[in-house]
Amino acid sequence: MTATWTAAAALVAVGIVAFCVWRAMATARTPQGSVAWVIFLLSAPWLAVPAYAVFGGHKIRTYTRARQRSRALTDAMKTSAGYAPPSSEGRARLALFERIVNLPAVGGNAARLLVDGEATFAAIFEAIDAAERTVCVQFYTIVDDDLGRDFAERLIAAAERGVTVLLLFDGVGSYGLSRAYRRRLADAGVRVVDPRAARGPTSRLNINFRNHRKTVVVDGRHGYVGGHNVSDTYMGRNPRYGRWRDTHVALRGPVVSQLQLVFAEDWHWGTGETLTAELDWSPGTRPEDMTALLLPTGPADATETGTQTFFGAISAARQRLWIASPYFVPDASILSALSNAALRGVDVRVILTGTVDHYLPWLAAHAFFDDIRADGVEIYHYEGGFMHQKIILCDDDLAFVGTANCDIRSFRLNFETMVAFADAGFAGQVAEMLEADLATSRRHDMCLSAEPLWVRVGAKLARLISPVL
Repeated sequence: MTATWTAAAALVAVGIVAFCVWRAMATARTPQGSVAWVIFLLSAPWLAVPAYAVFGGHKIRTYTRARQRSRALTDAMKTSAGYAPPSSEGRARLALFERIVNLPAVGGNAARLLVDGEATFAAIFEAIDAAERTVCVQFYTIVDDDLGRDFAERLIAAAERGVTVLLLFDGVGSYGLSRAYRRRLADAGVRVVDPRAARGPTSRLNINFRNHRKTVVVDGRHGYVGGHNVSDTYMGRNPRYGRWRDTHVALRGPVVSQLQLVFAEDWHWGTGETLTAELDWSPGTRPEDMTALLLPTGPADATETGTQTFFGAISAARQRLWIASPYFVPDASILSALSNAALRGVDVRVILTGTVDHYLPWLAAHAFFDDIRADGVEIYHYEGGFMHQKIILCDDDLAFVGTANCDIRSFRLNFETMVAFADAGFAGQVAEMLEADLATSRRHDMCLSAEPLWVRVGAKLARLISPVL
């Protein structure tokens, strides 16, 4: 009997490994990735199978984005459709991105840069305090500290005066958020989705997929998105990092309906509830004539929308391409696109943080510098604190602000939100902001071979695992 059970267990084990090998061959994005997983699975199956269960997938088939979007899109876009871009130039600039995300560029928007935590949370708190009907909130990280408690007080006060308050947060990014914090919100009437009980990716064994969005929508008319999370660190109160350099953007106009639509999709995924009738889809009065488009990306999309968004932005640049991102772990296509842009004469600058928070992505970035610098790409390290903003500036009329880093995780594994603006005035404001950042940055001129031994070795090793950093 023992021999029979042993043989059965061995057969099951072989079957599991064979299934993983087949999945790796069938679904890996590149031949190199497929070969790497197959070798790992065959040579060390007891270690490789659990690793593959967590990190092997790059798509979430169960999140039927097209079906969910179709439920809310009609109502959400009824008023947005009346705000056609004010010029053919704006639509032409965003035409590629419209096709990538299957949403229309819209005019009649206004946008305001919110530089650093004080400005960001002052604006968000003011909007929540003035909310009359709904507050939709989604953050990757919420911490029960001074800012987190102030944030909770605002949500509770809104709920107590009859406002519908909806809260989503990521189960990995907010792993340490206490049950008492969540219970206090729920007891006050805030509808909180616990990721551990939701249908989203953090309720599964595969926690590799993360919802990295940071969204606030108030009454369907005021929207906020960018790099900030709810934590004292993002206010510059963490002595380890000092000043926290980050950027959010305040939105008005029909692009807010698009932001709210993506929140409704994520809510539906986590709860099964459809929010279409509960939310206000009217953008209100036409604030300005800015052309904008929301760019929601993630592993549930049919194509790699994150990679395509960055590739499209790089390809769109003719004179200038400035990218600000704390992490720089691009894939081969983005590296080639950056080099190609520099070789055709575009002023390509990548601004990274000079303060290290996670050593693996910091080391991996060093493995990419030499090749693109040789082609004319300039690398800068911000030295005025920890830089966490996610910005792309193309020429003098196209800018992107949002949550996506220039790394493989944001390209393929995270749910992200960027907003594209085809507007010379707004792009000029972004340019001024980045020029100020460059003034406190140092240019990276050192070859990897001249770095300390631990950086040279660490960079090469970190690059091997860059797809999951």
